[in-house]
Amino acid sequence: MKTATFTDFRKHAAAFFDEVEKGETVRVLRHGKPIATIVPAEQEDQTVSWKKPALRLTLKGTSVSRIILEERKLSER
Repeated sequence: MKTATFTDFRKHAAAFFDEVEKGETVRVLRHGKPIATIVPAEQEDQTVSWKKPALRLTLKGTSVSRIILEERKLSER
């Protein structure tokens, strides 16, 4: 964890946020007392939606995909 005075943090905020972006935690002090702790944001799942598991839908105990396939077979006749 890095520490910085409020004045130093204010003057070099961009550099401190670069450190936070890399995973570092920064504690800001005013008159020697901690006033803030800046931590990296929680990372959201970066998986694109089409790679995420799909929902499994069911109708009265039967999967929707099975019903669709059965409907296609009936319409082909």
